[in-house]
Amino acid sequence: MSIERFEANAGDYLQELHNTLKNQAYRPNAVKRVVLSKSDGKQRPLGIPTVKDRIVQAAIKIVIEPIFEHEFLPMSYGFRPLLGCKDALREVNQLLTSSYTYVVDADMKSYFDSIPHELLMQQVGKRLSDGKLLDLIGLFLQQEVMDGLERWIPSSATPQGAVLSPLLANIYLHPLDKLITEQGLKRVRYAEDFVILCQSQNEAEKALERVREWVDHNGLCLHPDKTHLGNCLEYGQGFEFLGYRFEAGKRWIRSKSHQALRDKIRDKTKRNRSGSLREIIEDLNPMLKGWFNYFKHAYRTEFKSIDGFIRRRLRAL
Repeated sequence: MSIERFEANAGDYLQELHNTLKNQAYRPNAVKRVVLSKSDGKQRPLGIPTVKDRIVQAAIKIVIEPIFEHEFLPMSYGFRPLLGCKDALREVNQLLTSSYTYVVDADMKSYFDSIPHELLMQQVGKRLSDGKLLDLIGLFLQQEVMDGLERWIPSSATPQGAVLSPLLANIYLHPLDKLITEQGLKRVRYAEDFVILCQSQNEAEKALERVREWVDHNGLCLHPDKTHLGNCLEYGQGFEFLGYRFEAGKRWIRSKSHQALRDKIRDKTKRNRSGSLREIIEDLNPMLKGWFNYFKHAYRTEFKSIDGFIRRRLRAL
């Protein structure tokens, strides 16, 4: 069912949802599996719920989010009200300028697809006592996944694309946030991507060991290619976080972010596209302004090559 069709008969559909929820007869539909191609050539699976399921999940989130927001720590910035990427980057920059230059750069491997349902529901149950609500959340974790003609019920994971998934993901990593804080360490996390900033290599090594122990004990896995430790003041030992690369005392734009922008520019400046040059520039400008607004704190020389690339594409047209 499309959003437009639901909206046309919203009163009837919402009343139907109300009745089935009240009578505990509500059962989520299968999640449609969609695969997105990433800039590095890899693929990211998403689970797209039906319109009705999204509405119910949004209602659950409205009710339970304030309960868990009261517990979440300031180090967590992803998918939280009034917080975002820029807040996390500002915190990282402040710590780096305060001599916290030894960094543990960690990333969970397939985090959303790896969260164990039983352990997740134990975390949720520590703050929620309503059995009916817990059962409803459990039903969404047990939703069928539909990929073409194939259907299956996952034993772990909370699908990316679902309204509840970001909140559940934050709930599951909250104990690790508390563990790191109690150890007196500085950690900045955005969803499953996080950095721990230390003042010595020895402190950083101990921090990484604690994280590995917790991750192994809780059914998760650190990404072997995206987890490392180093002194970000040295060339070759920097780290990437939320589109930036911090290295040698400067903030650069990571190569993947550069490439993603160039691909978008190429797509908007194809030789065979219609429209005048003025129209094409008007199409480019909002994207370029948004991109620069996010990356404007990068080292200034980063933008010269992009300017030249844009000019070459426009000249070719």
